[in-house]
Amino acid sequence: MTTSNETPTSLPWRFGPIRAAGCRCNSPLCQRLHQRITEDLSRRSFVGGVAAMLAPFALPSLANAQDLKEGPRPVLLTNLRLFDGSGNAVREGEQVLVKGKHIAEVLPASTAVEGAQVLDCQGKLLIPGLIDVHWHTMLAGISQLAAVSADLGYLYLVAAKEAQRTLMRGFTSVRDPGGPAFALKRAIDEGIVDGPRIFPSGAMISQTSGHGDFRLRSDLPRAPNAPLSLVESAGIAMIADGETEVMRRVREQLMLGASQIKMLAGGGVASMYDPLDSTQFSERELRAGVEVASDWNTYVMAHVYTPKGIQRSIRAGVKCIEHGQLADEASVRMMRDEGVWWSLQPFLQDEDSNVYPDPARRASQKQVAEGTVQAYALAHKYGIKTGWGTDMLFNPKNTGSQGRQLAKLTRFYDPLKLLGQATGVNGDLLALSGARNPYPGVVGRIAPKAWADLLVVDGNPSTGLDFLADPEKNLKLVMKDGKIYKNTL
Repeated sequence: MTTSNETPTSLPWRFGPIRAAGCRCNSPLCQRLHQRITEDLSRRSFVGGVAAMLAPFALPSLANAQDLKEGPRPVLLTNLRLFDGSGNAVREGEQVLVKGKHIAEVLPASTAVEGAQVLDCQGKLLIPGLIDVHWHTMLAGISQLAAVSADLGYLYLVAAKEAQRTLMRGFTSVRDPGGPAFALKRAIDEGIVDGPRIFPSGAMISQTSGHGDFRLRSDLPRAPNAPLSLVESAGIAMIADGETEVMRRVREQLMLGASQIKMLAGGGVASMYDPLDSTQFSERELRAGVEVASDWNTYVMAHVYTPKGIQRSIRAGVKCIEHGQLADEASVRMMRDEGVWWSLQPFLQDEDSNVYPDPARRASQKQVAEGTVQAYALAHKYGIKTGWGTDMLFNPKNTGSQGRQLAKLTRFYDPLKLLGQATGVNGDLLALSGARNPYPGVVGRIAPKAWADLLVVDGNPSTGLDFLADPEKNLKLVMKDGKIYKNTL
């Protein structure tokens, strides 16, 4: 006999099989199983509920597709100039055949294709969909105050609307470096909401007092068994101290579906309490996260600015440095020698930058802006594999500058090479997630078997990329997965 005050951990069934003794529906075992199943269904229902909540925000994707009808027929894009994502010169005299979600062939313009729907591009430029490898899908279009105080449902609704606008700016893929993007990704993949492909990192992994510790001073100290903070509960960041805790938190994000992991290895500008010059996580802690990610056949990217933090991250096995604007030559040589990627952003403290109200963070922002110019020079000098992203954060009024932030970097790069960085090169960086790649295949290129993510634009990348600054005017067609979302040709 059991009594009402017995707990499951004290019951005999924990230590041996249950003997047949009639109905067990009210036994502690059955009650515990019922509780476990109910909890699991509740979690699943929440994700499904979020997806259903986003449904009213779905765009009428094919409303502008005019005479192109859904069906099995392939689409032939003709009368175009072709930039294939390699960074090489624009080509003429070719056409592109799309079958289903992929590019089938790149053909001579004179080749006849039976049964295809013909799309006349009117002599305009055909390029791969743009890729931003540092885009916070859940945090870009909302203020910091709203992010930490609003209902989670509101956060998803704002993010869904911003995802639609991101796609309409021509960004068909993004790598999310931190935030609860899993439900939004699922909704986009299932066609409930329109938006770019999302390569999610899940919650950023931060040490106590690190760049992802957004608790207030009044929240300290935290007792060993205290509940998670609001930011942790929302899935924006997770605090982990020590190798064991790092491994657990990284494994949680992988279980949720992270395609890569983001660890915070140094101070930053956006956070209140961690100085820009601070070095965060020991090499052992970083290596613990790297080993877990490696066991899942993916990689760790590290938020870090300083030479000490960069070199520690590389020694620990990190595959991509995010930011790194304060790097010295020794650090950059180490990146080159170890084949580490450098994900740089145009942090130039100009009209497109994130806005910080307090003088301390503006001073840090100025220091990073001065380092940005040097960072691009060092990346050139040492031939570092360099990705491009914006890192728009808590800046809802400025998310529309995404294309302009790419165009302005022609001060550092040849326009064709820069456009190649935002397409083919960034696609190579996305592929670093290996077996955890949620969209196996080639992105950022116009080539056979690549995903059919295509843009028709009015512009000449041989002379500049300013046409990307005004997508509403210059972006004539947006195709993702072979599906047309915008067509004003």
